[in-house]
Amino acid sequence: MFIEPNLRGERRGWIEVICGSMFSGKTEELIRRLKRARIANLRVEIFKPAIDVRYDETKVVSHDSNAIASTPIDNSQTILLMSQDVDVVGIDEAQFFDQEVVNVCETLALRGVRVIVAGLDMDYQGKPFGQMPNLLATADYITKLHAICVKCGSIANISYRKTAAKGQVLLGEKETYEPRCRNCAHE
Repeated sequence: MFIEPNLRGERRGWIEVICGSMFSGKTEELIRRLKRARIANLRVEIFKPAIDVRYDETKVVSHDSNAIASTPIDNSQTILLMSQDVDVVGIDEAQFFDQEVVNVCETLALRGVRVIVAGLDMDYQGKPFGQMPNLLATADYITKLHAICVKCGSIANISYRKTAAKGQVLLGEKETYEPRCRNCAHE
């Protein structure tokens, strides 16, 4: 997508949200869109929550080891401070950000910035996760991706937690989570 000026010569920004379960390809799709924006010579800034150090401390990395440089941050307001004079902002793992992330995305879009956000729409219990429901409600474009259920091969939309650990936030990979369909998640 190209940021096109309107009739008054102003750039129009928008918010794109990529959501789904773990192992559905959210980060892979985010990276793909951001790399294409760079190919188009657009100025791109990428952010991720500082707590996400599963694959790399600074890069956004997909489960398939595709990676792109990013800035780890603790507070979504930092995005506004670090996104001056950019065309595209990418945000990974948005479910981990504070409640201001929605206002940050809206502010950027009103400045004419294309905002691409990726995150889990549901937690391991199938409940809405963090600010993702609010981001989905304010998004101009939504892409919901699905994984494949490891039990039956159907589409999966649940990030099934394989451990007995409690708490909504538990960073993990294939040893901790697996994709399951609704039926297999409730077996």
